[in-house]
Amino acid sequence: MTRAFDAAVIGGGMITHDQLLPSLYQFRRLGLVGSIRICARNRSTLERLAASETLRQAFPEQSFEATTEPYESVLASTAPRQLAVVAVPDPLHRDVILAALDAGLHVCSVKPLVMRAAESEEIEREARSRGLFVGIDYHKRFDDRSLMARRLYRAGRFGEFRLGSACLLEKWSYRHSNFQNWCTVENSDAFCYIGCHYVDLVQFITGLEPVAVSVYAVRDRYPNGNEGYLWTDARVRWSNGACLNVQNALGYPDEGPGSNTQGLTMFCSGGDGGALLRHSDQYRGLEYSFLGGPYAELSPDYFQYVQTGGPGLTPVGYGYRSIERILEACRRVEREPPERRGAVLDEIDGAGILATPGNSRHNERVLEGARTSIHEGGREVKLCEC
Repeated sequence: MTRAFDAAVIGGGMITHDQLLPSLYQFRRLGLVGSIRICARNRSTLERLAASETLRQAFPEQSFEATTEPYESVLASTAPRQLAVVAVPDPLHRDVILAALDAGLHVCSVKPLVMRAAESEEIEREARSRGLFVGIDYHKRFDDRSLMARRLYRAGRFGEFRLGSACLLEKWSYRHSNFQNWCTVENSDAFCYIGCHYVDLVQFITGLEPVAVSVYAVRDRYPNGNEGYLWTDARVRWSNGACLNVQNALGYPDEGPGSNTQGLTMFCSGGDGGALLRHSDQYRGLEYSFLGGPYAELSPDYFQYVQTGGPGLTPVGYGYRSIERILEACRRVEREPPERRGAVLDEIDGAGILATPGNSRHNERVLEGARTSIHEGGREVKLCEC
């Protein structure tokens, strides 16, 4: 049996609190993870994470080691062939991931992996040369709806994708978070940060490749005065001539039900008939109205805590399953002798379920084109076939 991994988490913000750390805590309950070190630049970030009442209730028996050391020294001091979890702002992904690989660590990275296709290729080369696995948390791939749609589409049940629309608007309160310090006009935008989920999902379901992208973006100001492209409207053309429209924003009302609004609709055709795939990813069949408010439409699917016996609570949902599958892939690679690891990495990559640098590079090509399009007023950019 593969020994437990020690985990070095770089970044202690929202996604670490909401998904990554509880997943690691649960893995430690199961004997799959040993020590957990979390690195952040600001001590206050780590103190808030350690004081989280949600995490205390779910994992009363657990804690992590906090450090404000530079991430380079944290990674370098981690024993080789352990796990690095990269949860920093998008523009920092490349440097942190390469430092983790240089330290001989497997990598679990939040999406998107990087912003340029060449950087994805660089990461893949470095990982393969060391027999290390790099997994990207495109967690919507592990929503059962997505896995069902992939199987049925590829079995021909929908015919061929022709026209679609998707949206994912995060709540206004995101503007008051650390996003205002990094998701600015020079670094990223609402489409690149949020919309990549649905670009990846359409490719995951259909197997089609994006060939062109155009993105119109509206500048807006954060509370600290920084400017960001906080409202975006994108059009992605696909290898069969299909078109997907994607709208994203940090602008869903804080008072709105649910943690955001999101969904995907795909119209398809085949023979002498049409077909429809529609996922309402905001409304999952739950409506709550709490005493004293608010009214809420919760999602039981992405990430929730439930009581299953034993101490605290158990995390469930596709957010947890996504990290679980990445950890399983790392364990699978470690079970093999060095001469077999390349073949295992090829097999995982070729299966196309877990997002890897090799099988999700369509996202980097789209993001690279999107940034060019935004800065040039929304003109269409044809994508290189790398």
